[in-house]
Amino acid sequence: MKTETVLKYEVSEIPKDGIPAIIVAAGSFTRMGGINKQLAEISGIPVIIRTLMAFENSPVISRIILVVRADDIFSYQMLTEKYKISKVSDIVCGGSCRQDSVLKGFERLNADDKSVLIHDGARPLVTERIIQNVATALKDNVAVTCGIKLKDTVKKIDKNGKIVKTLKRESLIAVQTPQGVWVKEYLSATKKAVSVENFTDDTSIMEWA
Repeated sequence: MKTETVLKYEVSEIPKDGIPAIIVAAGSFTRMGGINKQLAEISGIPVIIRTLMAFENSPVISRIILVVRADDIFSYQMLTEKYKISKVSDIVCGGSCRQDSVLKGFERLNADDKSVLIHDGARPLVTERIIQNVATALKDNVAVTCGIKLKDTVKKIDKNGKIVKTLKRESLIAVQTPQGVWVKEYLSATKKAVSVENFTDDTSIMEWA
């Protein structure tokens, strides 16, 4: 049976005008053999549109900044118009890695944006409950992520593939998105890190800082 952790925060604690979301969809798709997974269809609707719809329909999201590859900007603009995704305020060109792409999105934030959600465009099944939980948890936490408990046994191995130890899965989660951060603190962390490409997600940067 699937369970979700329910946070104690209320939706009313989110800023009155909501908070912005950065949707990152600028990957190179190497694991998909070059196929743009964002444009793959689920019941006739592209994955990226299903993702955008989740945030479009969320009352806690004020606007969406979509980060894509340079070659895809026009086609994504056409898609957002076709499916009437009205909250997309910016479609910007991504960087050389995921974290660079996130920072490209940060450049389009307003000066008074104190927090932001960051989500992968290829995760279309995010629920309204998850979006609200992450957004409201940012009231008291500088960085927040969602994740799921592991069901498989996880083992640590050395460089030769030899098992070193079995990890306790009770203390492990598989991290997903959206992730939320305080804008000022996140930018400060990325400046300290100098090289952001070594971080695979946004909360890793905050942990390091």
